[in-house]
Amino acid sequence: MVKRTGGGRRKTRSKYRKNKDEKGKISIRRYLQQFQSGDRVVLKLEPSVHRGMYFRRFHGKSGTVMSKRGSCYEISIKDGYKQKTVVVHPVHLIKQ
Repeated sequence: MVKRTGGGRRKTRSKYRKNKDEKGKISIRRYLQQFQSGDRVVLKLEPSVHRGMYFRRFHGKSGTVMSKRGSCYEISIKDGYKQKTVVVHPVHLIKQ
């Protein structure tokens, strides 16, 4: 068998980079955000938090909160013509 090249953050050097103004400590507010079922959110990754990350294809997409799963949320997004469900930590979500 051939070994797989790269990991989960492959080809994300510019996509997951923070601006100079955004660097520093993360606000505790982002961790403790609460969302209701049906809220519209945008997936914007916080690069310094690795738990609850989504796949790089979904970066910048908007979706609807379906339900809560543990400390994360199930988000329904449209990928092409398909509806997909992504489990994301609230630190990576922005209310729309």
